[in-house]
Amino acid sequence: MTDETWGRVCDELLKSVGKNNYSTWIAPLRLIEMSEGIAAFEAPTKFMRDWVSRNFAEPILRELRAAGVAAERIDIRVPALRAIPAAEISKPAVAPAPARARVARPVDGAELPGAPLDARFTFDSFVVGKPNELAHAAARRVAEGGPVTFNPLFLYGGVGLGKTHLMHAIAHELQIRRPDLRVLYLSAEQFMYRFVQALRERQIMDFKELFRSVDVLMVDDVQFIAGKDSTQEEFFHTFNALVDQGKQIVISADRAPGEIKDLEERIKSRLQCGLVVDLHPTDYELRLGILQTKTEAYRAQYPGLKLASGVLEFLAHRITTNVRVLEGALTRLFAFASLVGREITLDLAQECLTDILRASDRKVSIEEIQRKVAEHYNVRLSDMIGPKRVRTIARPRQVAMYLSKQLTTRSLPEIGRRFGGRDHTTIMHGIRKIEELKDGDRQLAEDIALLRRLLES
Repeated sequence: MTDETWGRVCDELLKSVGKNNYSTWIAPLRLIEMSEGIAAFEAPTKFMRDWVSRNFAEPILRELRAAGVAAERIDIRVPALRAIPAAEISKPAVAPAPARARVARPVDGAELPGAPLDARFTFDSFVVGKPNELAHAAARRVAEGGPVTFNPLFLYGGVGLGKTHLMHAIAHELQIRRPDLRVLYLSAEQFMYRFVQALRERQIMDFKELFRSVDVLMVDDVQFIAGKDSTQEEFFHTFNALVDQGKQIVISADRAPGEIKDLEERIKSRLQCGLVVDLHPTDYELRLGILQTKTEAYRAQYPGLKLASGVLEFLAHRITTNVRVLEGALTRLFAFASLVGREITLDLAQECLTDILRASDRKVSIEEIQRKVAEHYNVRLSDMIGPKRVRTIARPRQVAMYLSKQLTTRSLPEIGRRFGGRDHTTIMHGIRKIEELKDGDRQLAEDIALLRRLLES
């Protein structure tokens, strides 16, 4: 196959996969050879190789065959990276000192440390599933250290869904791939503390110079600066200065930028101009995958322990709150079984994890749903169950009706009685209305997803 033939294939791929996909994933590929029915290409990174193999191998193969190339399959390779000394590989990401993310040094040589990185939180230990696939792909792209088309990357989701894990993984990967970059990872609370400290010690110019000289700024739990006017203003100016210099920013929060209360509109606007990615609540398959991965690690630690079939499936089905609770339950189960010298069975799991299983079975009440929805939409609880029919009250009321049906076992007449004695047909109409609207109204769908997370956490 000649370069000219590959050029024609590229023209067709541009039409079939779209300009953005083509420029991001296809254009960087370099044709190496065509031999024995195998079309070999070179990709600049392992992540790009894996992504193209998984998502674009079939379209490439189809267009090659259409161009008359007798290709049976494609093989994407990655150029050999520099050899990393064994000492560097074995060295933990968090040194006993402890290790800190690399940061810029001010003129006087002092260093402002960021938060220590957790050695466990790497891309290799992150289990990918449908709920977090996009967030993982975006984080991987930033971690390559090259230019990206989105800045900032904003990751949001409920507690224990993997935001901090991905933030640490990005920092770890950047330290390996691009040791020349100055990466600063810290929480929003630490950013605020450093700012207040600089104000108190009259070193605000040193603070500004330091934070504006990093190559990658990563701020975790940015919702904590909401309502802190001076801190927000400094964060806004730091954000703008880094973006103007083409520096990468990665932010995480527990909700989307537009939903963070008391966050200045200009900051919300800046945060929304990049890629905003939601880490959805875990599904059964992802929870089971996480448990299986952790179990493999525990088998080495507890080589003599036996695990009965069905235990992991039971835990994945029953513990749905968040990944931290799930992992904590598995840790306790292995430790308990090791101490008492018993096989891990369903009976042992129920005996050992009684409190966690009971907490996971927590029932949401209609009153709690009404209160949360009223707070979210800033309406009075009395209006929600009262007779008013204005749209600003009727829509939140219908959302509360919908969630009451989804999250409780109450019948429609019983739900109607909790909403001011309304007839069950009114409740049914409200539920159907929300079901119809949420598919086409993105904001409504996000509101419902957020409320569900708050109610189920």
